[in-house]
Amino acid sequence: MPEKSESRPLTSIVSYPERGEGGNNRYRGNCSPKLVEDLLGFFRPQEVCDYMCGSGTTKAAADRLGISSHLYDLHSGFDIMSCEIPERPEFIFWHPPYWDIVTYSDVMYNASEVQSRYGYDPKQSDLSRITDWESFVGAMNYAMMKQYASMEKGGRMAVLMGDIKKKGRLYSMLAEIVKPGTLENIIIKAQHNCFSDKTRYSGSFIPILHEYVMIVRKDNALICPILISEKKQADIRDIPGATWRDVVAAVLEQCDEAVPLTYLYGQIEPYQKVKGHKWWKEKIRQTLQYHPEHFQHAGRGLWKLRTKTN
Repeated sequence: MPEKSESRPLTSIVSYPERGEGGNNRYRGNCSPKLVEDLLGFFRPQEVCDYMCGSGTTKAAADRLGISSHLYDLHSGFDIMSCEIPERPEFIFWHPPYWDIVTYSDVMYNASEVQSRYGYDPKQSDLSRITDWESFVGAMNYAMMKQYASMEKGGRMAVLMGDIKKKGRLYSMLAEIVKPGTLENIIIKAQHNCFSDKTRYSGSFIPILHEYVMIVRKDNALICPILISEKKQADIRDIPGATWRDVVAAVLEQCDEAVPLTYLYGQIEPYQKVKGHKWWKEKIRQTLQYHPEHFQHAGRGLWKLRTKTN
C-alpha cells in the first residue's frame, strides 16, 4: 500500500503559491506537483498513469509517495489519438492542453526530432495546434473516452483543465468535456505565477485566476452514464418560460423604426407562444398597453421599443 500523504488535506478549493519540486517549471502549462501529490495521497492508488505527461511532474509526485507511475507523451513516442493504451489503469491524471493557449510541438520540443525517432509528425496529433474550438473539443472528448474505457472497474480519472477567454467569449473546457461514469468531484485550483499575470486587459475582461480538477469514477465495467454538452439554438418565441412581454420586446428590438401591429402579428403567429391561445392578438395589444415602461406608442397602430433615450 502506498504511503499515506502527509501533505495538505484535499478540499474542494486548493491553492499552491509555491509550485514545489518536480517536472520542469520552464515547460509552459506545467502544473504544481503538489496538486498531483495531494490527489495521490487522498485516493492512494497502487499506480498512476499519465498519457500527456509533459515534463514528468506526475512521476516526481508519485515517486515522492512511493507510487508506481507510467508516463507517456506525444514527444516521447505515444499518441493518445492513435496508440493503444497498454495499461488497465487504476488512476489516471490527465492535463490536456488549454486549446491553443500554449503550443507544444515545435515550441516546447523539437517536432522533427520526434518524427526522426518515432516515425510520426507530432504536429498532426497535437491538440494545442487545433485551430477551431469545436474540433478541439471533439479531439479532447475522444481522448477522454479512450482513457476512461481503458480503466479498470473502480478506477478514477482526474482531469486538470481551464477556461479560455477570446474576443468576449468564454471557452470552457469543464463545460464541454464529456463526463463518463460517476462525476465524483470538482476541485477549484487557484492559479499562481501565470504568463498571463503580466498582461494588462482592457474593457470588461475578467482575468481567469483558477483551473478545475474533474474527478470521474468507473463504477461499471460495461455500462456508464455520460454527460455530454450539446449546443442548440432556441427562438425566444418558442421558449416555454418566455412571457408575452419578452416575446414582443424581442421582436421590436430587431426593428429600427416603429412597426404596425400587423407586423408583430406576423412575426409571432408561427411560433409556440401562440399555439393553443385563441386570443393571442388581443394578448399582444394588452401587453403593449400594460408595459409603457418598455413599449412606446408611436402613432396610430405603430409601436416601438422604448429605449433609455426615448
